Amino acid sequence: MSIDIFRDDMLAGKSILVTGGGSGLGKEISKALASKGALVHICGRRANVLEEAVAEIGNGAQFHVCDIRDADSINMMMDAIWERGPLTGLINNAAANFIAPTKSLSPRAFRAVTSTVMDGSFFVTLAAGKRWIEGGHKGSVVSNLVTWVWSGSAFVVPSAMAKTALHAMTMSLAVEWGKYGIRLNATAPGPFPTESAWEKLNPIPDAKSSATGCETVPLGRYGEMRELQNLIIFLQSDGCDYITGQTIAIDGGQHLAQPGTFADLNGMTDEQWQAAREAIQASTQRDKANRA
Repeated sequence: MSIDIFRDDMLAGKSILVTGGGSGLGKEISKALASKGALVHICGRRANVLEEAVAEIGNGAQFHVCDIRDADSINMMMDAIWERGPLTGLINNAAANFIAPTKSLSPRAFRAVTSTVMDGSFFVTLAAGKRWIEGGHKGSVVSNLVTWVWSGSAFVVPSAMAKTALHAMTMSLAVEWGKYGIRLNATAPGPFPTESAWEKLNPIPDAKSSATGCETVPLGRYGEMRELQNLIIFLQSDGCDYITGQTIAIDGGQHLAQPGTFADLNGMTDEQWQAAREAIQASTQRDKANRA
């Protein structure tokens, strides 16, 4: 059982934006940041979900309806945030993903993932970075990635490509923006189950893989949310100013023992893939209904 290891004022005075902070990992990260004194801003496309989330997050959390695939929408959000005061940190958490044989993907399906994960995260990072540099402010960016940035992964190729691009962005901008006092790091979580993500990555019993199971994790269990929260709190704190350009695995050693990927779905039949597709579509429709 993991424990809370930080003082309640660890992030006092911090203002941190969490993309996709209304649900899943993003909401849990936001709650942890707020519990340590940070003013948390969350953004997403579903106003009702965001409004409910800020009530849970507490500490005066603010929400912004924003489609991070749209750079103009991001700039409007950043202007609104800066009216209250500049951000000190950014968590690139918003994501989209689903399992599928790559041969079945359409260009639209590819862009559904990459436009959020890669384009959106870059647009938000750039918008924050420009304002930090112009205002002479330090900043800390943490991107939520995956261990596939080191191995690739079958059946989630758009996500693997987009997350790897953010891994490259983290290393590249750590060098380019270091002179401005801007740090960029990333986390690479192993299996931390959340409802919405698991509906699309493990939609039917036949689709279970090492990426969504803990059988190949040397520590023999799933990650606990507190463990990921502790790492992100640390990376957003003033206690690690010399850490930058790093992608830190938090996966119980899984990627060292066996890549936590979807390669073990190679044996699925066309019928099983069709059942998985239908389950994923049903999950997506529920998400769209919530946005409406």
